[in-house]
Amino acid sequence: MPLKTILLAALAVVTVAFIVVWGRHLRAAAGAKGHEDAPAPPTIFQTLIGFVTNFFDTLGIGSYAPTTAIYKLKKIVPDERIPGTMTIGHALPTITQAFIFIRGVEVEATTLVLMIVLAVAGAWLGASIVAGWPRRNIQLGMGGALLVAAALFTMANLHIVAVGGGALGLSGAKLAIGLVGSLVLGALMMIGIGFYGPCMILISLLGMNPLAAFPIMMGACAFLMPISSIKFLDAKSYSVRPALGLTLGGIPAVLIAAFIVKSLPLTAVRWLVVVVVVYSASVMLRSAYVERRSGVAA
Repeated sequence: MPLKTILLAALAVVTVAFIVVWGRHLRAAAGAKGHEDAPAPPTIFQTLIGFVTNFFDTLGIGSYAPTTAIYKLKKIVPDERIPGTMTIGHALPTITQAFIFIRGVEVEATTLVLMIVLAVAGAWLGASIVAGWPRRNIQLGMGGALLVAAALFTMANLHIVAVGGGALGLSGAKLAIGLVGSLVLGALMMIGIGFYGPCMILISLLGMNPLAAFPIMMGACAFLMPISSIKFLDAKSYSVRPALGLTLGGIPAVLIAAFIVKSLPLTAVRWLVVVVVVYSASVMLRSAYVERRSGVAA
């Protein structure tokens, strides 16, 4: 059986398991009527956030930085719950992307599978740490993550990022570097540093075709997000309605972007994201500073 077929079968199993586990958590919370964790339909705006962020995510912008910025600016999700809300809510839209791109974009199967496995291992480790972090640590971590994301968008717009080569796979020392990089990026994703931008840079620097980054980064996120979500679900470190909004708005957005729109000139969008993300990072870091001064931080 081809390795990609095995990978997609494994992803199907992970998807079903994630839906079952999240469903159990939602049913368990259903008895807490009136509590902020009680399941309820997301608002139109919360669903729109899911649609917009996942639409551009499918086209290669990434969803974590824009989602974090919107949540912070509109005060939709408490700072300490943003990582868990994004990881859980974006999981199923990202899985949808993975099924589309793993089947549709050519990449060497061994490289694909190994980089996905290492990213999942890194995310599991990162989620174990972040799920128990106090509010101020989350604010500092995500403020720094947003600045990193802004720098990556700027590099892409100024064409500083390496353009890559024509290789569809890695071997030897380059494969080892790619695997270590994938492990680190998986862990960093849990504090809000999106996987897409750094993965694209890593793939390009190692001489691979940048298009090969799409099945790698989407496949990695499709596995690591539902698996690491277990940590956030067990810790109840997420907000239910916004997470449902990301999922319900995100899945149709992925299908529209992948099969109807397919591509857009994204430079102007990236510059807009840079402005919003830098502002959000400053607000996040200022919150951490003010709360430390006032003694409010947990």
